[in-house]
Amino acid sequence: MNAERPDPSNRSGQRTPLRDHVANSVRRYIGDLNGCGADNLYEIALRELEIPLFVEVLNHCDGNQSRAAAMLGIHRATLRKKLRDYGLN
Repeated sequence: MNAERPDPSNRSGQRTPLRDHVANSVRRYIGDLNGCGADNLYEIALRELEIPLFVEVLNHCDGNQSRAAAMLGIHRATLRKKLRDYGLN
């Protein structure tokens, strides 16, 4: 089991939930649009989340795709396809 590192800026030792970080990033992105609309925001958000998620989990698993897929809760073939689609293979 991996030890979880507390956020150094959070003195109480409790981690800020990932959804809060995502919400802040989405809010900032929408604000940066400066009133312009965005098509396919759902697709953009998934891609922008999945790419660093896969990279970090693969790094954590020393490149072992089977372990990474298990950690992500997806099938290894799905991970391999997404890595290929994103040019991360």
